[in-house]
Amino acid sequence: MKASLAWLFLLFSTPIFAQLTVREQFEKIGTKEEAQKFIDANPALKPTLLYLTLGKDTTLIDKRLLKQNKGDIFSVGYVTYKVLDGTETTNYRANYIFLDGFSLSPAEVDSLKKVILQKHSEGVSFEDLSDQYTMDGNKTRGDTDWFFGEMMMPKEFQDAVSKHKKGDVFFVDVPERQWHYIVKKTYDDQVKKEITVLRANGR
Repeated sequence: MKASLAWLFLLFSTPIFAQLTVREQFEKIGTKEEAQKFIDANPALKPTLLYLTLGKDTTLIDKRLLKQNKGDIFSVGYVTYKVLDGTETTNYRANYIFLDGFSLSPAEVDSLKKVILQKHSEGVSFEDLSDQYTMDGNKTRGDTDWFFGEMMMPKEFQDAVSKHKKGDVFFVDVPERQWHYIVKKTYDDQVKKEITVLRANGR
C-alpha cells in the first residue's frame, strides 16, 4: 500500500518538477516573435516587452538593464529579464578646415597648417579660421554637426575624432585622396543605446 502511494505521488508530481523555470524558458527565446508567443501563452506571469533608451529611461532597473548586452538574463526579486535586442551608436561632433592636396603642394599644405595653428593659438576662433581657409566651400563654419559612420566623413576622420577629447586640435590626412584636415573636437561623444527587454514574474 505504501509503495503504491509513493508511486502515485511520483506520478502526479513529475510534471511539477519537470516544469521549466522562467529563466530556462527565457534561455530558449531569441527573437521578438518568440517572446510574443511566450507572452501570449503565459498571462499569469504578467510578461511584457520593454523598449528602453539610454538617457530617457532613468529608473534604477532601467539603468541596470541598459548596461546589459544582448542575450543577458538576470533576476531582481521575483522578476526575470532578458535583453532580446540592442543597438548602440556613438556620434561625434567637430569643426574642421579642409585643405585640398590636388590644389596645393605638400609644402603648401604643411605651411598652411602651421599658419592656421599659430593664428588659433593667438586667439582667432576656429570657426573664423574655417571660413577663411577651408577649401570645400562649406557654409557651416566647419561644423560637422553630429555624425557617425563613413557615409558622413572619411573613416580616418572618424577614427581620429573618436580617439581625441573635447577641445583637442589635430591633423587628419587621407593620403590616397590627398585630403587634409585640421580638426577641433567640439563636443564630448554622444552615445545612443536602445534595447528591447522581455520581462516576466518568476525566476
